Amino acid sequence: MARTVDPQRVAERRTAITQAATELFATQGYERTTATQIAHKAGLTSGSMFYYFQDKAAVFRSIFELSIPEHTELISRHIDRTDCLDAILDIVDALAGEVLDPVAPGLTVELLRRIEHDEELLAVAMEDARLSAAALTTLLERGIDQGRIDPGFDPEETARWILSVIDAAFLNADPDRPNDPRPLGGATVSRLLRPFGSQDR
Repeated sequence: MARTVDPQRVAERRTAITQAATELFATQGYERTTATQIAHKAGLTSGSMFYYFQDKAAVFRSIFELSIPEHTELISRHIDRTDCLDAILDIVDALAGEVLDPVAPGLTVELLRRIEHDEELLAVAMEDARLSAAALTTLLERGIDQGRIDPGFDPEETARWILSVIDAAFLNADPDRPNDPRPLGGATVSRLLRPFGSQDR
């Protein structure tokens, strides 16, 4: 008789593996982290990780795959707001705030090391960036029409610049001297977008 697969149990095990791997990859690095270490930290037997993931690279990708539904939900909360500038600043605040997660600096380093060697990981990162850029572009276009955002810059290019500001927060994160990047990031974006002569947020 075929073994019945419990989808909820599989999802729970995958989540446990991803959570365990996140901490290990962030603190030890991708290369120094073994499948056995991940399995044990997740409360599983050695080798059982491969029942839930194809390989260690797939486990690493799963960390960043989680960002897509999380960021999709974030965007859905703001995309229909009429106060477009404030909506953009709230999205920037939320995305930059992810830097405060203790694992963020280590994962950022490992992402940069891995992304050139894993086309699927690159695709995940690109899709996440595409969703954010599209949402920011929509809000920028609407804000320009409202007269609340400087019309002197192309919305698509400006959206990419805003994401670059957020990326800079991750690239400059120091695990030994954690610093909240949100005030500076928000001020930078606000001053970029506001029409000349308007007041800061």
